[in-house]
Amino acid sequence: MLILGIESSCDETAAAVVEDCTNLRADIIASQAMEHREYGGVVPELASRRHCENILPTVQAALDKAGVTVNDLDGIAVTYTPGLIGALLVGVNFAKGLALAANKPIIPVHHMTGHIAANYLAHPELKPPYLCLVVSGGHTMLVEVVGYTEFRILGTTRDDAAGECFDKCARVLGYPYPGGVQIDKAAQTGDPKKYPLPHPRVAGSELDCSFSGLKTAVINMVHHAEQKQEEIDRASMAASLQHTVAEILTAKTELAAAQTGYTTIAMAGGVSANSGLRGAMEAMCQKHGYQLYMPPLSLCGDNGAMIACQGSYNFLAGMRGDLTLNAYATGTAIGEMRVDASAALKV
Repeated sequence: MLILGIESSCDETAAAVVEDCTNLRADIIASQAMEHREYGGVVPELASRRHCENILPTVQAALDKAGVTVNDLDGIAVTYTPGLIGALLVGVNFAKGLALAANKPIIPVHHMTGHIAANYLAHPELKPPYLCLVVSGGHTMLVEVVGYTEFRILGTTRDDAAGECFDKCARVLGYPYPGGVQIDKAAQTGDPKKYPLPHPRVAGSELDCSFSGLKTAVINMVHHAEQKQEEIDRASMAASLQHTVAEILTAKTELAAAQTGYTTIAMAGGVSANSGLRGAMEAMCQKHGYQLYMPPLSLCGDNGAMIACQGSYNFLAGMRGDLTLNAYATGTAIGEMRVDASAALKV
């Protein structure tokens, strides 16, 4: 079984070919990160234009590297939600056109389930059910992975995601985009205890997160120091922020594991590449004797491989789209999926 995966939800145009769910044949990524750095973040209109330019050569490069043609494929998987709407539409419409021309089924994939599936590519032995911490620029959630295509959200962020907190704090500290990587790099030489930062909690919902207050605390400390003409130790502020975020997420995961009884834990999403979080999760799991699975750094960010992998499981589960498939920026969830009249997977 050969599945082509197409990803265009933000600023990476990506395509990959996966064989039999977990055998990665090719993975090509055209990143726009350096272009958006000038603006301090992703410019949606610019991202959409670059996707239009990059998607055909990226898909062709993935097919060429895999040594296959469109006719060899069993299906075409594509990210349809969530993400930047203009960017998503480029991928969805390209996938629909390619599926129509080649007479192949189209397979809608929720972006966050793709991140979870990245673990299967690196760890084929990982099998549901298990508990997964999904952390990215736009999402932070604890997910019970009941099956390859069945998910239950146990906790999520009430406002900012962990990755968004990193990026916005990095900007105020003067680090270039993408900020999360810069925070991680700077933290290596800083003192994580120098700046005490809050650990926000959501009353009545201990598995939910809130990072807006943490972000505001860092921004206020930096601004107050500037007003007093005091110098902020940027590396130590980065280290303190990273340490605090890692503590919060690890504690939430530890609590969720205790409540659900899971001893198999996974991490996924762009922020799962953060060295502080990886170290904290490893220490927590070692303390309890849990088995921890994390994707390699190459599969933490957005990529086509994870979409092709999850698309393979969706394909086996009978999930199909058609030419009415649409893209959705928000408003969909990864649990309790169904196929509605528009052929998109929505709750």
